[in-house]
Amino acid sequence: MQLVFATHNENKFKEVKALLPHHIELLSLNDIGCEEDIPETAETIEGNAAIKADYITSYYNYACFADDTGLEVPVLNNEPGVLSARYAGEGKNDRANMEKLLRNLEGKTQRDARFKTAIALSMNGKEVMFLGICTGTITERSRGLGGFGYDPIFQPDGYSETFAEMDLATKNEIGHRGRAIRQLIEYLKE
Repeated sequence: MQLVFATHNENKFKEVKALLPHHIELLSLNDIGCEEDIPETAETIEGNAAIKADYITSYYNYACFADDTGLEVPVLNNEPGVLSARYAGEGKNDRANMEKLLRNLEGKTQRDARFKTAIALSMNGKEVMFLGICTGTITERSRGLGGFGYDPIFQPDGYSETFAEMDLATKNEIGHRGRAIRQLIEYLKE
């Protein structure tokens, strides 16, 4: 079975590919020759995932799933939320995004946060949505070299390490994307 994961992000592609059963041939946007940046114009994480999956199915005629992830910090009115990748500007710079978030949290004792991943699957004329959530806190400084995005400042509940300090298997087991992907896998088995 061929399935496109609508991403140009190689780190994200590797994380997801490691979770999928071997009988699914996972293709990236690069593999199908899609070089355009698919507009993410929805006001919700779920909406952006759906836009991307529908785009690939409509224009490239592949079964496709797309994800969108946001980090929500309640004390900041759930910022950065749907703007997580562009929090510090259109450049999608991970370091600048983390620095802005840490600045906005300076002096705040309430540092609860949650990562939310929405995965939209567009296949056989249907669209199905899967949600994965991981709760934790934002650390006061960056820790660890692994992962990407906000991983160096997100410490999941029940763990002393940030996502960036964890091995990929542990992150996939407890993380938001892993939870959403496991729902997708169960659906594909049916």
